[in-house]
Amino acid sequence: MTVRLKTVYQETIVPKLKEQFGYSNIHQVPKLVKISVNRGLGEASQNAKALESSLNEIATIAGQKPVVTRAKKAIAGFKLRQGMPVGVMVTLRSDRMYSFLDRLINLALPRIRDFRGVSPKSFDGHGNYTLGIREQLIFPEVDYDSIDQIRGMDISIITTANTDEEGRALLKEFGMPFRES
Repeated sequence: MTVRLKTVYQETIVPKLKEQFGYSNIHQVPKLVKISVNRGLGEASQNAKALESSLNEIATIAGQKPVVTRAKKAIAGFKLRQGMPVGVMVTLRSDRMYSFLDRLINLALPRIRDFRGVSPKSFDGHGNYTLGIREQLIFPEVDYDSIDQIRGMDISIITTANTDEEGRALLKEFGMPFRES
């Protein structure tokens, strides 16, 4: 099974970026390393059912079983003890990463109400991009009747780009709908 975005990357994006930035070697061209999907649970540290439903939702969205992240230290103000579950996360690489990005760009993001594009300012200075999503319903895999509560998630796209400009050019070629500022 070939992943559509992977072939698009190899056949069209690499030559375009090589010409745009004047690379002499194709290994200098920025590429995707991994995509990390993370959801902090907050109130679910007391609620085991919320943790279970979050695990199932992220597994459905990402196509891979997430891991439970646990508290490193106790914080009395948040009623949090060390080792309590505080979130779920999944790291996608290779084919699963490309298919997830394809679904995110072409199916999920256009379903957001009043969507005008994602912020071009969410780069970290090294070409990596993070966006927050407020509700999981934008993914077509999530069944509206099966969710108990609307929760968001953070999606981080890690690239080999050295600068934000290179990372932005890479994601723009993949079809990421950046807002015109």
